[in-house]
Amino acid sequence: MINWLRREQQHPTVKIGDVTLPIAIKRHPTAKKVVLRIAPDGSEARVTLPRWGRTADAIAFANSRADWLARQIEALPRATPPAPGGTLRYCGEELEIGWRKDAPRKAVLSAGAITIGGPQESLGPRLQRWLESEALRLMATDLQDYCLAAGVDTPALRLSRAQRRWGSCSTGGTVRINWRLVQAPSAVRRSVVAHEVAHLLHFDHGPQFHAVLEQIFDDDLAAANLWLKREGRSLYAAFG
Repeated sequence: MINWLRREQQHPTVKIGDVTLPIAIKRHPTAKKVVLRIAPDGSEARVTLPRWGRTADAIAFANSRADWLARQIEALPRATPPAPGGTLRYCGEELEIGWRKDAPRKAVLSAGAITIGGPQESLGPRLQRWLESEALRLMATDLQDYCLAAGVDTPALRLSRAQRRWGSCSTGGTVRINWRLVQAPSAVRRSVVAHEVAHLLHFDHGPQFHAVLEQIFDDDLAAANLWLKREGRSLYAAFG
């Protein structure tokens, strides 16, 4: 019985209909209550606990909310891989995908559309690579702008494919930003970069951090945060 319980706590799951979903448990030093979320791609249930929270309580809480989790999964955006004649999200706009077999394999952006050729079966991966290259280009500029505003040296930038977070800043100074943000409106993408730059000065989320963020961000921070809260999951629809 004890061994079974230990295995259950090491690899906790929740049963949702015919699907068994992993439970990811995280303790947060500032958390005051138990918070349950679904991963943006529906791959796991996520429970955030106060530092003193018990693993068994997190598992029980997730299982008690199985019906709620089922509704959250049902509300997730359905995967819609890019296809000829469809659209591609870029900086908050919907670009028409103009695929022609005889066009250049590398995507070309012009006048609200993207032209691309090559094999149709590899269209999705090649469009993702183009978006990632655009993400790196745009975010590098964002990072330089906000580092200049904050009076700090520009650190190394890496793209992230994380499922859990939009950005991060390591203790070594490397900034990582989720490449999917290139699909969001520019102010939303830039708000995440500014957030990580503020962390270069203040690693917590205290008053000094927020003061720096408000000082350097050149747009409506509340609106950007609200957009991510409401629309963030949709950025996973095309490429997972």
